Formats: sequence, structure tokens, C-alpha cells
Amino acid sequence: MFLLPDGTMIVQTINFAIFFAILSVVFLRPVSAALKKRRDYINGLTADYDKYQAEANALRRQAEDARAAARRDAELAIAKGRADTSNATADLAADYAARASRTVEEAQKTVAGELDAARAGQDATVRSLADLMLEKTVPGAAK
Repeated sequence: MFLLPDGTMIVQTINFAIFFAILSVVFLRPVSAALKKRRDYINGLTADYDKYQAEANALRRQAEDARAAARRDAELAIAKGRADTSNATADLAADYAARASRTVEEAQKTVAGELDAARAGQDATVRSLADLMLEKTVPGAAK
């Protein structure tokens, strides 16, 4: 009594099958295809993001390596410049020390020569000075 198979049940079943077929063709397949297409698009974006992120990281590493190499080159250039400057300063100091030594030696030679010349004429100068003093103290006593 409650569920007796009759003609309306068959018509309702056929009506449901036709409705489900139309629903599948008109709505479920296009929506499923759109969802699949969107999922593929999102997966593609994610893959592109990962790829570009990896490229960016590689470029950052290259930039850091280039900066480190530039720093090393600059430090080497500065160290070489300092060494060259230090060597040039040492050479200049040695040159000026040699010049000063030669000047001191020449001055010592000149002073020694003047001293020898003064000592050579010392006896005559002392004698003339003694005669002058004697003449001043005792007039007419000089020889």
C-alpha cells in the first residue's frame, strides 16, 4: 500500500534520469571542467612562483658572491697599495737618511778642515797677540 509499484513510479524514475542527464550535461560537466581548469591554473601559478623564487634566490646568491669577490679584490688592492706606499716611504726615508748622513759627513769634514787651518795658524796668531799685548803694556818692548 505504501510503495506499490505503479506507472507513476516508472515515469518518475525516467523523469529523474532525464533530469540528471540534463543536469550533468548542462551544469555538472561545465562546472567540473571549470574547476579542473582553475585548479590547473592555480597549480601553474604555484609552480611558476616556486620556479621564480628559486631563480631569485640563485640571483641573490650570485649577487652576494659578486659582492664578496669585489670586497676581496678591493681589500687586496688596498693591501697592495698600503704595501707599495710603505715600501715607497721606506725608500724615501732611506734616501733622505743617506742624504743627511752625507751632509753631516761633509759638514764634519769642513769643520775638521777649518779646525786644522785654525790650528795651523794658531802659533803665529798667538805670537802676534802676545806681541800686541806686550806692546800695550810695555811700550817699546816688542821685538
